[in-house]
Amino acid sequence: MTSDSAALNGQKTARPSHREVADVLRERIRSGELRPGQRMPTQARLSRDFGVERGTVRQALRILQSENLLTNVSKGSPATVADSRGALSGPAAPPRGALVALAPRVTAAFEARHVEISALCLMSTSLNLAMSEALRKIHEGELKPAKVDVRVLLPSSEIDPAFPAPVDPVAAGRLQRHQRSRRLAQAQVLEHNLLALRSTHQIDVSVTFRALPFTPPVKLYVFNGAEALFAYYTPTLREKQIGQEELEVYDVEGTRSMLFGFERDAGRRDTTFVDESCRWFESLWSTISTDLPLTD
Repeated sequence: MTSDSAALNGQKTARPSHREVADVLRERIRSGELRPGQRMPTQARLSRDFGVERGTVRQALRILQSENLLTNVSKGSPATVADSRGALSGPAAPPRGALVALAPRVTAAFEARHVEISALCLMSTSLNLAMSEALRKIHEGELKPAKVDVRVLLPSSEIDPAFPAPVDPVAAGRLQRHQRSRRLAQAQVLEHNLLALRSTHQIDVSVTFRALPFTPPVKLYVFNGAEALFAYYTPTLREKQIGQEELEVYDVEGTRSMLFGFERDAGRRDTTFVDESCRWFESLWSTISTDLPLTD
Protein backbone atom coordinates (compact mmCIF):
# COMPACT_ATOMS: atom_id res chain seq x y z
CA MET A 1 0.00 0.00 0.00
CA THR A 2 1.45 3.36 -0.98
CA SER A 3 1.53 6.49 1.17
CA ASP A 4 -1.11 8.01 -1.16
CA SER A 5 -3.61 5.22 -0.62
CA ALA A 6 -2.91 5.01 3.12
CA ALA A 7 -3.38 8.74 3.55
CA LEU A 8 -6.59 8.62 1.56
CA ASN A 9 -8.21 6.03 3.78
CA GLY A 10 -6.70 6.50 7.21
CA GLN A 11 -6.12 2.74 7.42
CA LYS A 12 -3.79 0.35 5.66
CA THR A 13 -6.28 -2.29 4.57
CA ALA A 14 -8.86 -0.23 2.66
CA ARG A 15 -8.42 0.68 -0.99
CA PRO A 16 -9.25 4.21 -2.15
CA SER A 17 -12.32 4.74 -4.30
CA HIS A 18 -12.08 6.25 -7.78
CA ARG A 19 -13.32 9.57 -6.38
CA GLU A 20 -10.59 9.59 -3.75
CA VAL A 21 -7.99 8.86 -6.41
CA ALA A 22 -9.44 11.71 -8.48
CA ASP A 23 -9.19 14.04 -5.46
CA VAL A 24 -5.46 13.37 -5.09
CA LEU A 25 -4.74 13.77 -8.80
CA ARG A 26 -6.87 16.92 -8.95
CA GLU A 27 -4.80 18.46 -6.16
CA ARG A 28 -1.58 17.55 -7.95
CA ILE A 29 -2.82 19.34 -11.06
CA ARG A 30 -4.01 22.44 -9.23
CA SER A 31 -0.85 22.66 -7.12
CA GLY A 32 1.30 22.65 -10.25
CA GLU A 33 2.93 19.32 -9.51
CA LEU A 34 1.37 18.14 -12.76
CA ARG A 35 1.62 20.96 -15.32
CA PRO A 36 -0.55 21.80 -18.36
CA GLY A 37 0.57 19.77 -21.35
CA GLN A 38 2.37 17.20 -19.20
CA ARG A 39 1.63 13.52 -19.76
CA MET A 40 0.10 11.71 -16.82
CA PRO A 41 1.70 8.51 -15.48
CA THR A 42 0.40 5.40 -17.22
CA GLN A 43 -2.74 3.78 -15.86
CA ALA A 44 -0.63 0.76 -14.88
CA ARG A 45 1.68 3.02 -12.86
CA LEU A 46 -1.22 4.83 -11.18
CA SER A 47 -2.83 1.48 -10.41
CA ARG A 48 0.33 0.37 -8.62
CA ASP A 49 0.84 3.72 -6.87
CA PHE A 50 -2.67 3.79 -5.40
CA GLY A 51 -3.02 0.04 -4.89
CA VAL A 52 -6.23 -0.16 -6.95
CA GLU A 53 -7.51 -1.87 -10.07
CA ARG A 54 -7.04 -0.18 -13.44
CA GLY A 55 -10.79 0.24 -13.73
CA THR A 56 -10.71 2.44 -10.63
CA VAL A 57 -7.95 4.54 -12.19
CA ARG A 58 -9.89 4.91 -15.45
CA GLN A 59 -12.97 6.08 -13.55
CA ALA A 60 -10.86 8.65 -11.70
CA LEU A 61 -9.31 9.91 -14.93
CA ARG A 62 -12.71 10.22 -16.57
CA ILE A 63 -13.90 12.38 -13.67
CA LEU A 64 -10.97 14.74 -14.24
CA GLN A 65 -11.63 14.74 -17.97
CA SER A 66 -15.26 15.73 -17.33
CA GLU A 67 -13.90 18.65 -15.26
CA ASN A 68 -11.69 19.74 -18.18
CA LEU A 69 -8.54 18.95 -16.19
CA LEU A 70 -7.38 16.10 -18.47
CA THR A 71 -7.58 15.34 -22.17
CA ASN A 72 -7.12 12.17 -24.23
CA VAL A 73 -8.28 9.78 -21.53
CA SER A 74 -8.41 6.27 -23.00
CA LYS A 75 -7.14 2.75 -22.45
CA GLY A 76 -4.17 3.51 -24.67
CA SER A 77 -1.63 6.28 -24.24
CA PRO A 78 -1.45 8.28 -20.98
CA ALA A 79 -3.79 11.24 -20.55
CA THR A 80 -2.55 14.81 -20.82
CA VAL A 81 -3.04 17.61 -18.30
CA ALA A 82 -5.31 20.19 -19.91
CA ASP A 83 -4.54 23.87 -20.37
CA SER A 84 -5.22 25.47 -16.99
CA ARG A 85 -7.49 28.02 -18.67
CA GLY A 86 -9.98 25.19 -19.25
CA ALA A 87 -9.89 23.91 -15.68
CA LEU A 88 -12.77 24.27 -13.28
CA SER A 89 -12.60 25.95 -9.90
CA GLY A 90 -14.51 23.17 -8.17
CA PRO A 91 -14.96 19.41 -8.38
CA ALA A 92 -18.40 19.49 -10.02
CA ALA A 93 -18.45 19.77 -13.81
CA PRO A 94 -20.88 22.28 -15.31
CA PRO A 95 -23.30 21.37 -18.09
CA ARG A 96 -21.63 21.17 -21.48
CA GLY A 97 -22.85 21.20 -25.08
CA ALA A 98 -24.05 17.88 -26.43
CA LEU A 99 -21.32 17.54 -29.04
CA VAL A 100 -18.64 18.12 -26.38
CA ALA A 101 -20.11 16.13 -23.50
CA LEU A 102 -21.67 13.15 -25.24
CA ALA A 103 -18.76 11.62 -27.19
CA PRO A 104 -16.43 10.91 -24.22
CA ARG A 105 -19.29 9.42 -22.21
CA VAL A 106 -20.28 7.11 -25.09
CA THR A 107 -16.66 6.05 -25.50
CA ALA A 108 -16.34 5.41 -21.77
CA ALA A 109 -19.53 3.32 -21.84
CA PHE A 110 -17.98 1.10 -24.52
CA GLU A 111 -15.20 0.10 -22.12
CA ALA A 112 -17.69 -2.29 -20.50
CA ARG A 113 -17.98 -5.87 -21.72
CA HIS A 114 -21.75 -5.44 -21.95
CA VAL A 115 -22.62 -1.97 -23.25
CA GLU A 116 -26.15 -0.73 -22.56
CA ILE A 117 -27.25 2.63 -23.95
CA SER A 118 -30.79 3.98 -23.61
CA ALA A 119 -31.63 7.25 -25.39
CA LEU A 120 -34.72 9.42 -25.56
CA CYS A 121 -34.41 12.21 -28.12
CA LEU A 122 -36.03 13.98 -31.06
CA MET A 123 -33.48 12.58 -33.52
CA SER A 124 -30.40 10.38 -33.20
CA THR A 125 -28.05 12.97 -34.77
CA SER A 126 -26.09 13.71 -31.58
CA LEU A 127 -25.79 10.01 -30.75
CA ASN A 128 -24.53 9.25 -34.26
CA LEU A 129 -21.83 11.90 -34.00
CA ALA A 130 -20.87 10.83 -30.48
CA MET A 131 -20.63 7.17 -31.50
CA SER A 132 -17.89 7.73 -34.09
CA GLU A 133 -14.98 7.80 -31.61
CA ALA A 134 -16.10 4.60 -29.88
CA LEU A 135 -16.49 2.84 -33.22
CA ARG A 136 -13.04 4.01 -34.30
CA LYS A 137 -11.50 2.61 -31.11
CA ILE A 138 -13.28 -0.71 -31.66
CA HIS A 139 -11.97 -0.95 -35.23
CA GLU A 140 -8.44 -0.15 -33.98
CA GLY A 141 -8.66 -2.76 -31.22
CA GLU A 142 -8.63 -0.31 -28.29
CA LEU A 143 -12.15 -1.23 -27.16
CA LYS A 144 -13.45 -4.80 -27.15
CA PRO A 145 -17.04 -5.09 -25.89
CA ALA A 146 -18.65 -8.50 -26.15
CA LYS A 147 -22.25 -7.29 -26.31
CA VAL A 148 -23.93 -3.98 -27.22
CA ASP A 149 -27.59 -3.18 -26.56
CA VAL A 150 -28.85 0.20 -27.78
CA ARG A 151 -32.46 1.33 -27.33
CA VAL A 152 -33.76 4.62 -28.69
CA LEU A 153 -37.10 6.33 -28.10
CA LEU A 154 -38.11 8.81 -30.82
CA PRO A 155 -41.33 10.74 -31.44
CA SER A 156 -43.83 8.89 -33.57
CA SER A 157 -44.16 9.82 -37.24
CA GLU A 158 -47.92 9.66 -36.81
CA ILE A 159 -48.24 12.68 -34.52
CA ASP A 160 -48.17 16.41 -35.20
CA PRO A 161 -44.85 17.45 -33.62
CA ALA A 162 -44.70 20.30 -31.12
CA PHE A 163 -41.44 21.34 -32.79
CA PRO A 164 -40.23 22.04 -35.32
CA ALA A 165 -43.43 23.97 -35.95
CA PRO A 166 -43.86 26.47 -38.80
CA VAL A 167 -44.94 30.01 -38.07
CA ASP A 168 -47.29 29.65 -41.05
CA PRO A 169 -49.53 26.62 -40.37
CA VAL A 170 -49.97 26.07 -44.11
CA ALA A 171 -46.42 24.69 -44.26
CA ALA A 172 -46.97 22.16 -41.47
CA GLY A 173 -47.37 19.15 -43.77
CA ARG A 174 -44.18 19.85 -45.74
CA LEU A 175 -42.18 20.43 -42.59
CA GLN A 176 -43.46 17.26 -40.93
CA ARG A 177 -42.59 15.12 -43.98
CA HIS A 178 -39.11 16.63 -44.11
CA GLN A 179 -38.49 16.02 -40.41
CA ARG A 180 -39.81 12.48 -40.56
CA SER A 181 -37.47 11.67 -43.45
CA ARG A 182 -34.44 13.08 -41.57
CA ARG A 183 -35.37 11.25 -38.37
CA LEU A 184 -35.59 7.90 -40.14
CA ALA A 185 -32.38 8.52 -42.10
CA GLN A 186 -30.41 9.26 -38.93
CA ALA A 187 -31.85 6.18 -37.22
CA GLN A 188 -30.88 4.02 -40.20
CA VAL A 189 -27.29 5.32 -40.04
CA LEU A 190 -27.05 4.51 -36.33
CA GLU A 191 -28.49 1.04 -36.85
CA HIS A 192 -26.19 0.30 -39.80
CA ASN A 193 -23.01 1.43 -38.04
CA LEU A 194 -23.72 -0.63 -34.93
CA LEU A 195 -24.97 -3.78 -36.64
CA ALA A 196 -21.83 -3.77 -38.80
CA LEU A 197 -19.89 -4.70 -35.64
CA ARG A 198 -21.47 -8.16 -35.82
CA SER A 199 -19.59 -9.11 -38.99
CA THR A 200 -16.44 -7.03 -38.49
CA HIS A 201 -15.77 -7.86 -34.82
CA GLN A 202 -18.22 -10.66 -33.92
CA ILE A 203 -19.90 -8.46 -31.31
CA ASP A 204 -23.41 -9.39 -30.20
CA VAL A 205 -25.31 -6.21 -31.16
CA SER A 206 -28.95 -5.26 -30.68
CA VAL A 207 -30.38 -1.91 -31.84
CA THR A 208 -34.06 -1.20 -31.22
CA PHE A 209 -36.18 1.87 -31.90
CA ARG A 210 -39.61 2.62 -30.48
CA ALA A 211 -41.98 5.53 -31.06
CA LEU A 212 -43.45 7.89 -28.48
CA PRO A 213 -46.95 9.37 -28.89
CA PHE A 214 -45.65 12.84 -27.95
CA THR A 215 -42.81 15.25 -28.70
CA PRO A 216 -40.27 14.96 -25.85
CA PRO A 217 -39.28 18.37 -24.43
CA VAL A 218 -36.04 16.88 -23.06
CA LYS A 219 -33.34 14.47 -24.16
CA LEU A 220 -31.95 11.72 -21.96
CA TYR A 221 -29.07 9.27 -22.31
CA VAL A 222 -28.41 6.46 -19.81
CA PHE A 223 -25.14 4.52 -20.01
CA ASN A 224 -24.82 1.03 -18.51
CA GLY A 225 -27.43 1.91 -15.89
CA ALA A 226 -24.78 3.93 -14.06
CA GLU A 227 -24.72 7.36 -15.65
CA ALA A 228 -27.35 9.72 -17.07
CA LEU A 229 -27.04 12.81 -19.25
CA PHE A 230 -30.05 15.11 -19.40
CA ALA A 231 -30.81 18.22 -21.50
CA TYR A 232 -33.70 20.54 -22.25
CA TYR A 233 -34.90 21.20 -25.78
CA THR A 234 -35.36 24.98 -26.05
CA PRO A 235 -37.44 26.15 -29.05
CA THR A 236 -36.33 29.34 -30.82
CA LEU A 237 -37.51 31.18 -33.90
CA ARG A 238 -35.24 30.57 -36.87
CA GLU A 239 -35.24 29.83 -40.58
CA LYS A 240 -35.14 26.25 -41.83
CA GLN A 241 -34.34 25.08 -45.34
CA ILE A 242 -36.96 22.71 -46.72
CA GLY A 243 -35.93 21.78 -50.24
CA GLN A 244 -35.67 25.07 -52.12
CA GLU A 245 -37.83 26.88 -49.60
CA GLU A 246 -36.87 28.70 -46.40
CA LEU A 247 -39.48 28.54 -43.66
CA GLU A 248 -39.73 30.43 -40.41
CA VAL A 249 -40.08 27.80 -37.72
CA TYR A 250 -39.97 27.31 -33.98
CA ASP A 251 -37.25 24.69 -33.69
CA VAL A 252 -34.60 23.27 -31.37
CA GLU A 253 -30.96 22.41 -31.96
CA GLY A 254 -30.31 19.20 -30.07
CA THR A 255 -26.59 19.17 -30.85
CA ARG A 256 -26.26 22.46 -28.95
CA SER A 257 -28.33 21.44 -25.94
CA MET A 258 -26.52 21.71 -22.61
CA LEU A 259 -26.15 18.27 -21.05
CA PHE A 260 -26.24 17.82 -17.27
CA GLY A 261 -24.38 14.74 -16.04
CA PHE A 262 -25.28 12.44 -13.13
CA GLU A 263 -23.41 9.35 -11.87
CA ARG A 264 -24.87 6.63 -9.70
CA ASP A 265 -22.00 6.68 -7.19
CA ALA A 266 -21.60 10.46 -6.96
CA GLY A 267 -23.84 10.93 -3.93
CA ARG A 268 -27.49 10.40 -3.06
CA ARG A 269 -28.80 13.12 -5.39
CA ASP A 270 -27.00 11.75 -8.45
CA THR A 271 -27.83 8.16 -7.59
CA THR A 272 -31.52 8.99 -7.26
CA PHE A 273 -31.52 10.86 -10.56
CA VAL A 274 -29.90 7.96 -12.41
CA ASP A 275 -32.28 5.44 -10.84
CA GLU A 276 -35.34 7.55 -11.64
CA SER A 277 -34.09 8.14 -15.19
CA CYS A 278 -33.78 4.39 -15.69
CA ARG A 279 -37.24 3.84 -14.25
CA TRP A 280 -38.78 6.59 -16.41
CA PHE A 281 -37.20 5.24 -19.59
CA GLU A 282 -38.30 1.68 -18.82
CA SER A 283 -41.86 2.81 -18.14
CA LEU A 284 -42.09 4.66 -21.47
CA TRP A 285 -40.46 1.78 -23.32
CA SER A 286 -42.75 -0.90 -21.92
CA THR A 287 -46.08 0.96 -21.83
CA ILE A 288 -47.03 3.73 -24.27
CA SER A 289 -44.30 3.41 -26.91
CA THR A 290 -44.86 1.42 -30.10
CA ASP A 291 -42.74 -0.23 -32.79
CA LEU A 292 -40.95 2.25 -35.04
CA PRO A 293 -40.26 0.94 -38.58
CA LEU A 294 -37.23 2.61 -40.16
CA THR A 295 -38.65 2.49 -43.67
CA ASP A 296 -41.53 4.41 -45.19
